Amino acid sequence: MKSKAIFLCLLALLAVAVVRAQQPAPDTIGQSFFAPELVMQNQQAIGLTDEQKSFLKTEIRDAQLKFTDLQWKLQDEMEKMTALVKQPHVEEKDAVAQLEKILALEREIKRAQVTLLVRIKNKLTPEQQAKLNEIRNTAGNK
Repeated sequence: MKSKAIFLCLLALLAVAVVRAQQPAPDTIGQSFFAPELVMQNQQAIGLTDEQKSFLKTEIRDAQLKFTDLQWKLQDEMEKMTALVKQPHVEEKDAVAQLEKILALEREIKRAQVTLLVRIKNKLTPEQQAKLNEIRNTAGNK
């Protein structure tokens, strides 16, 4: 009887661990930045200057061009990986090499995303950042 109780307790603990693992962790890094859309949609509310607008337009345009190019490259490499793994026998060396190409492109995309977000944040005054945080928090609580 005692071993059955211990087993049930362990099973309950395992179930709790599985549920916790399935819950997404809060995006603490992402909360520190401002999406381009949020800034554009609230440019008057935060008092964006003409100089800031011009800077952000250029940065966003450049980033979009880079993202498009990288997405095309990533899709091409993903197609190559799909063709490799669909074979009856997959060459491990080739699959891992292809995976490295995909991961390198994904890393480059992430780097470009973070670079854009850092440039946006750094162009905003502390007051503008506080206002955007307030807007974001109000919108998230609706």
